[in-house]
Amino acid sequence: MKHPEYPAWKQKLHEIIYEADTPAGKLFDIVLLFFIVFSVVLVMLESITSINTKYEDTFYIAEWVITIIFSIEYILRIIVIKRPRHYIFSFYGIVDLLSTLPSYISFFFGGQNLLLTIRALRLLRVFRILKVTRYIGESNKLASALRNSKAKILVFLFAVLIICVIAGTLMYLIEGENGGFDNIPLSIYWCIVTLTTVGFGDIAPITPLGRFIASLIMIMGYGIIAVPTGIVSAEYNRMGADGHHGNTQVCPNCNEDKHLDTAHYCHKCGHLLNA
Repeated sequence: MKHPEYPAWKQKLHEIIYEADTPAGKLFDIVLLFFIVFSVVLVMLESITSINTKYEDTFYIAEWVITIIFSIEYILRIIVIKRPRHYIFSFYGIVDLLSTLPSYISFFFGGQNLLLTIRALRLLRVFRILKVTRYIGESNKLASALRNSKAKILVFLFAVLIICVIAGTLMYLIEGENGGFDNIPLSIYWCIVTLTTVGFGDIAPITPLGRFIASLIMIMGYGIIAVPTGIVSAEYNRMGADGHHGNTQVCPNCNEDKHLDTAHYCHKCGHLLNA
């Protein structure tokens, strides 16, 4: 079905580029995933001096091939959508732009001896890995679960912060400067490190009471770590039980992508989705 005032070639390209329910769309996603992973591996290999010295020219050519491919993809995504600004200023639109800019900046502002800042900027190409999330269908559902759990998680983190302040202050009173707890902020830092079971070991209690309290904090840490996971998991399962399964349909008008499996029209702007 053709959308009103929406050329057939644009609709076809939109299905290939933005959708993953068709064979062409799946192939497009797989090819892009390959280039994303390949480009990230190139950046890692370039950081190894011995390998980069030997294959510098090969890396340079490969990088420009990948940059051109991503540039074409970025332009096509803008062309096939009715309101380009919705894509350009979206999270993925910004990631797509930033994934191509370093190569162009280093080309126009570099030379035989690239500026250190430009060389550092080129390392930002590793963030192309963020493009992968677009092609993981369940990522939208997980993102929604995180958003819906935001209030509960914030309340939980605030409670943890209160515990750290109280326990840190208590440890400062018990251990004092002789035990390495020179001040309350440092004691709170120790409590956070201990509660999260990181345990750097730079500060440790030396009194029996201090060690007892530290043991309680360590045991408490195991339970605290599991709470955010449980909150998000419960919300994730609730979304599945309610039937809110996101599909890959992306509105060609406003670029909204959070639609139900049975949706025929965009819930944001009312535009007809691709058949």
